[in-house]
Amino acid sequence: MNQDVKSKAQQVLNEAKLKNDDGINLDDYNMGNLGEAEGAYQSESEIPRDIKESMDSVGIDVSAKKSGLYLQSGNKHDLCVSNVKGVELMPIKEALIKYDGTDGKLNLKDYLWKAVAPDKDKYTAEAAIQEITQGYFIYAKKGQKTIFPLQSCLFVNLPGMKQVVHNIIIAEEGSELDIITGCTVHKTAKKALHLGVSEFYVKENARVSFSMVHNWGDDTNVRPRTGIILEDNAQFSNFYIVMSAVKNLQTNPFIQLLGKNSSYYGQTLIYGKGDSYFDTGATAHLIGEGSKAELISRVLAVDNAHIIARGTIIGDGKNVTGHIDCSALILSNNSRVDSIPEISARNPEVTLTHEASVGKIADDHIEYLMSRGLSEDEAINLIVSGFLDVDTSPLPEKLAKETEKIIEMVSASEMG
Repeated sequence: MNQDVKSKAQQVLNEAKLKNDDGINLDDYNMGNLGEAEGAYQSESEIPRDIKESMDSVGIDVSAKKSGLYLQSGNKHDLCVSNVKGVELMPIKEALIKYDGTDGKLNLKDYLWKAVAPDKDKYTAEAAIQEITQGYFIYAKKGQKTIFPLQSCLFVNLPGMKQVVHNIIIAEEGSELDIITGCTVHKTAKKALHLGVSEFYVKENARVSFSMVHNWGDDTNVRPRTGIILEDNAQFSNFYIVMSAVKNLQTNPFIQLLGKNSSYYGQTLIYGKGDSYFDTGATAHLIGEGSKAELISRVLAVDNAHIIARGTIIGDGKNVTGHIDCSALILSNNSRVDSIPEISARNPEVTLTHEASVGKIADDHIEYLMSRGLSEDEAINLIVSGFLDVDTSPLPEKLAKETEKIIEMVSASEMG
């Protein structure tokens, strides 16, 4: 690794230890199975039943048709299967060796830490200091397309574990990628930390659709760090779903729309319960002429959950458009939702808008449904189900259907 990068990362870590700003001490966690042999399974059939059940909880069905499957437990990969010619899926450590810039090949190091700064905060700094533990590399070559979604599952399997993941996804010119990824924790993996760095590079006229489902435990801390760079006419659709309890989750992907007519559509669905704390959002920087971004979030808060829903759009380029939409339902007296939309226009030829609403379910809506023969609980569940009926139309048909199935499945299991 570049020593300058490592030096800056170490400085951030040293300063963070003095501040302990968010109460999470990285030294309280261990790297677990780091150093164990990689590739525990040769095929999907060898995956143990309990792991398959955990994968099912985040929409990863090993029996479904797929373009590839990546499974990682802790800090080592267990299985990596790639089924589509021209679309590569492999462990990031192997990819860094294969794509080293020799013989005219791609040099993956030219992309490493370009969409996410290694010294952004103590979590990216920790990932930089650890160098590359594991993660996946997805590479769609020019004009190549996935027929069925690629699947990946990142699984925290040991108590006290610090899972450090670094993923890089590159979609070359005119390619198309559909990806479903699930992150979850084993029931015995108490007091764990998931730290995931993901960098997306979407080239001219390429399209990426990415659905991510999180299913955590009430004592898990989660810190995803995501950067997305879009070139001319590039498209990115992003669905993020988390409907389980979590101790503390903080994420804010940064999307750079550098290219002309590039576009980003992001939809977040959160069901916060227990004593969960969520600080979620996204920041879109509209730079390329005619670029556009839409940030949508749907939030449910129950029990003692506290959810912060952020959205930021910065308009720099000519004729760019952006919209933020956040709707939230508070379902208990002790839950809390903070909606923080922010728009910043730096060019007179931009159109940026936002809207936000937070409230409880209207009594007259419940009374109306009860007058039609439903119980109060049935009426509330029906209203909530309607609230969760998100728009998947920006996704390709196959991925849209898969995403809808995931939402339906997770809703049923978490809300009874």
